[in-house]
Amino acid sequence: MPARVAAIGVSHWHSLYDSAYLRHLTTMPDMRLVGVHDPDAAIAANRAAALGGPPTFTDYRRMLAETRPDFVIALGRHSSMAEVALHLLDHDYPFLMEKPMGVNAEEVGRVADRAAAKDAFVAVPLIQRYHPFTARARALLAEARFGPLSHVYFRLNRPTSGRYVAWDAAWMLDPKDAGGGCLRNLGPHGLDLFLFLTGEDATVTAAQLSSRALGQPVEDYASVLVRSAGGILGTIEVGNTFPRSGTDAEWKIAGRDAILLLRDGTIRLTTADGEEVAAGEPTEPLALTALRDALDHWRRGTPPPATVHDCLRAVRLIDRAYALAGRRDG
Repeated sequence: MPARVAAIGVSHWHSLYDSAYLRHLTTMPDMRLVGVHDPDAAIAANRAAALGGPPTFTDYRRMLAETRPDFVIALGRHSSMAEVALHLLDHDYPFLMEKPMGVNAEEVGRVADRAAAKDAFVAVPLIQRYHPFTARARALLAEARFGPLSHVYFRLNRPTSGRYVAWDAAWMLDPKDAGGGCLRNLGPHGLDLFLFLTGEDATVTAAQLSSRALGQPVEDYASVLVRSAGGILGTIEVGNTFPRSGTDAEWKIAGRDAILLLRDGTIRLTTADGEEVAAGEPTEPLALTALRDALDHWRRGTPPPATVHDCLRAVRLIDRAYALAGRRDG
């Protein structure tokens, strides 16, 4: 029998757009969407119409009580994520929740503590871990091909934050609902990748934010400098200022003996012996890969591939970056 899945907070754009988790879910023959929730009834109905017409709810507690799902995909406003996560934990629902899982590390920490105490399944789709660049970098690290690492660079500059308004998620421009701008939303990707590749804890040494390009209450570009416990340097840049559909991106990991670079869909390895070039585009959407992997781990009864604790490590760095940059909300 297909697993019965319910979705919470579908006004989050990743329900249908970008990562489009629920669109991907409906393509899986072993999964069945049994309910969608959003406080806005019109948005819930709109999302449901695009997903085959599952029942809609404006109260997620009622949806859970009536549909009794096997698994939950939790989206929603950043300001409501921790409350939802704690409810799901208290009622023993395994779930996947989009990052950042809260508006600060204090909120996410409460979720992490509760999940650990209950040995619960709480997955977070940190999708850049599935990128071909990441797989190549980890293979080279395992072979000690880089020598001592020097630095990691990550830039992810997406289109204007006006896309959130077009996708029924105008709350992303409200600092209180979103917990910040591009750093809170996109920052976990780069910071998690730094932690994942270096395998070390890190501290933030400097940070700066700008809202100059778009003039919104939340930042539209952020630059964060980090340093691992072993001295590896990292530069993480995220933004919402790319002037068209697509992404301005560049990833790099460098050491004494090699540099691995991703740019314009190509992975380039440079060593003293020359260069190797390979295709760098994923064979399928990273969100689909991450969702499928999380569901496979759940069905096998194994821990999630990326957890709330992984998310918390990145969120702590984001909080510190905001503090260093002197952010003022509101």
